[in-house]
Amino acid sequence: MRVVIQRVKSSQVRVDGEIVGKIDRGLNLLVGICATDTEKELDWMARKCLELRLFPDDDSDRWQKSVQEINGEILVISQFTLYGDCRKGRRPSFDQSANPCVAENLYNSFVEKLRASKLRIETGKFGAMMEVEIINDGPVTLILER
Repeated sequence: MRVVIQRVKSSQVRVDGEIVGKIDRGLNLLVGICATDTEKELDWMARKCLELRLFPDDDSDRWQKSVQEINGEILVISQFTLYGDCRKGRRPSFDQSANPCVAENLYNSFVEKLRASKLRIETGKFGAMMEVEIINDGPVTLILER
C-alpha cells in the first residue's frame, strides 16, 4: 500500500464537473492499493495517517500535533497509478496494482478505518476520472509505504 500524504489548507475533488469531496485544514491522501495488500496493511496505514505529527502546535513551528489532535479533515482519493512502474519502455506498467474489484473493497475498508476516528472524512469516486485541487500547506508531502 502506498499513500501520498499531504498537509493541506484545503482540498477538493470533482467528478464530471461536480464536487464530490471537499475539506478544509487537514490531510489529502492519494491511496494506491497493491495486489498483495491485506487488512494488516490497511490497519497500519490508517493508524499512521491519523497519528503522524504533521501540524505545528500553537506555540512554535515544530510539528507536534496529528490530524486527530487538531480535529482536522481528511480527503481520501484512490490512485492506482502510484504503482505505475516506469523503469522499462515508454508506457507505465501497472502489474503491481491490485485488481480493481479487490482494490475497491480494500480502499473502502481503509476509508471506514479512518472514519472510526470520528473526523470528517471525504472521498473521491473510486475508478473515476477525477480533478483534484490541493492547496498544500508548507508544502508538506510525504510518501508512506507498507
